Amino acid sequence: MPGYATALGADPYTTYRQVDLVGRTAEADGAALVQLLYDELVRALRVAAWATEKRDYALKSEKVTRATAILFALEAGLDFELGGEVSHTLARLYGGARATIVDASIGQDPTPFRDVANNLEEIAAAWAQVRAGV
Repeated sequence: MPGYATALGADPYTTYRQVDLVGRTAEADGAALVQLLYDELVRALRVAAWATEKRDYALKSEKVTRATAILFALEAGLDFELGGEVSHTLARLYGGARATIVDASIGQDPTPFRDVANNLEEIAAAWAQVRAGV
């Protein structure tokens, strides 16, 4: 139990976000999980851009790692048989996004992180409309 109290005291916001994320994933269906991944991916990229500007390299590294892991998870979830060309297009998009993020991770320009976040936000918005039945 002391480990939990220490972790909670070290960064309460991060602890809250982790608890919130676990709670949302426990109740989510497949489509909601994809939406959650997109939300977390965009958030990680925006924080990576901010961290780049502030020269907080540890935070930048953490968020770049998170973003690339989420992109791998999204790609792993693609069904190429049922999804057809859409799945192949998304796989290329995710691969390109990963390459851009990795390239940007060694630089000092926050723009690539924001550009990828903006592009993925458009897809996330379309996904949300599909989920809502629009």
